[in-house]
Amino acid sequence: MAEDTLTTTTAGIAVHGAARLPSVDIDTYNIELKDDDGFLGDRASKGAFQRILDSWRKPLRKSGTDPFGDTATEDISKSMLDKVLTGDDASAAALVHGAIEDFAQELAYVTKRFLKTKAWADTECIVVGGGFRQSRLGEIAIARTEILLRSEGHKIELVPIRFHPDEAGLIGCLHLAPSWIFEAHDSILAVDIGGSNIRCGVVETAWKKAPDLSKASVWKSDLWRHADDEPTREAAVKRLTRMLKDLISDAEDEGFKLAPFIGISCPGVINADGAIEKGAQNLPGNWESSKFHLPRSLVEGIPMIGKHDTAILMHNDGVAQGLSEVPFMQEFERWGVLTIGTGLGNARFTNRRDKDKAKKEREKDKDKEKDKDKEKDKEKGKKDKDSKEKA
Repeated sequence: MAEDTLTTTTAGIAVHGAARLPSVDIDTYNIELKDDDGFLGDRASKGAFQRILDSWRKPLRKSGTDPFGDTATEDISKSMLDKVLTGDDASAAALVHGAIEDFAQELAYVTKRFLKTKAWADTECIVVGGGFRQSRLGEIAIARTEILLRSEGHKIELVPIRFHPDEAGLIGCLHLAPSWIFEAHDSILAVDIGGSNIRCGVVETAWKKAPDLSKASVWKSDLWRHADDEPTREAAVKRLTRMLKDLISDAEDEGFKLAPFIGISCPGVINADGAIEKGAQNLPGNWESSKFHLPRSLVEGIPMIGKHDTAILMHNDGVAQGLSEVPFMQEFERWGVLTIGTGLGNARFTNRRDKDKAKKEREKDKDKEKDKDKEKDKEKGKKDKDSKEKA
């Protein structure tokens, strides 16, 4: 939704792209900020880092001292760069650090522009997700960006997303569901649709262990790289339906109490009726067409889960990634998410719980963990003493 056009709605099970969810209010998402050079998100994306790294390599190529040789920049993986950062080649490491510094400067600039908007005012913490985060390279860039922001007087924390980026969007779909659904079921189906991949999964709620869903996990998932197959829109929906049916069968065989609910994470601006207003240009076919409605298409293919009618709720993919952090953001009142991938996803949240109360609860939990550790240490010390006496 655009920055100033977000309409507050209640979190009914059939309301797509809702601004009010059980745990948070979504102040804004999918802002498309621009400057003279175009969209700001393009300055802090995966492609932006590759362009920066390539610019650092150019003078070294001319002198024949490029540590990456003839390898194209887009073919240099994050794992390769991570090895360089911890390797013995100081020159190569310096090259990568130079690119990280330039990228952090860009990310800091973009972040400041977000913080200047009305919807992002008073943000206390920003979670950084997306595939770029899943590397030592990304962690250093995030940490450096926070230092840059703090050096300019911005009192804000930047933290890497806790769950693996491939699973965060699926786990975040739990927070789209109404809380009553967890009392009778222990898992849901979740879908994370991206410009290159579609990932489906069975997400365990672990609600009895942690009602705040902090211990949720992906039991099983299936990935289809649709960019390789270049399917039609209809073929993509059929494939997605088949993937979900297979997961339903697997979950039933395993004895899960699967909820009759499917949460969908999808690029773009999601209207309350489930139509995609804009931002889905990288998906196979025209997903923004008035004649296309993904939730309705899926319900036609999967009308029931177990003995109940299937309910589907769809929201933006950046929102869904951010929602996976809800249990860990309760000490803040206002927080946001930036997802670094093909573009720069974004969303800003306001918690619907009292942050002081949440902070005290978190401190109590930490104290309990410390007490448990002390008991373990005492028990270990006693065992060691008994062993020595026996010897």
